[in-house]
Amino acid sequence: MTGRSRILGVDPGSRITGYGIIDKIGPNLGFVTCGTIRTDSKNTMGDRLLLIYEGLRSVVEQYEPDVAAVEDVFLSQNPQSALKLGHARGVAVLAAMKSGLEVYDYLPKKVKQAVAGYGQADKQQVQHMVQILLELSSSPSNDAADALAVAICHANQTILQVNG
Repeated sequence: MTGRSRILGVDPGSRITGYGIIDKIGPNLGFVTCGTIRTDSKNTMGDRLLLIYEGLRSVVEQYEPDVAAVEDVFLSQNPQSALKLGHARGVAVLAAMKSGLEVYDYLPKKVKQAVAGYGQADKQQVQHMVQILLELSSSPSNDAADALAVAICHANQTILQVNG
């Protein structure tokens, strides 16, 4: 079967949450959209989380993905940063699930491996490979590229499951 599967990738962050949507048609990937949800650090954490939730729900409503892939929390030197990231990630998962999407989690190392072939790739390498893999005329922002990379990682996983 070569039906289309639309994948929402999310790179959660308490200040900037990246999102990217791709279509997987058979083994081929196609770019749909990407962007960021930016919050103001002057707002309360609750207000910022609500903005992320509403922003992702709006993206899902507009583009109707079939599934969501969310980057998992990485271990941070700063416990406060890790906690805020965990909150943003939880809201992203909730937004996807409340929209009826099944959610898949991917560690940053696995995402980098999927797009750059190297689990320690830097942001510029990921950004460049996303541009190449999706045949984009220009490079998306770091956060949007990371979200697209998460979507590509999920697409690769489903290809492996079908072919494996």
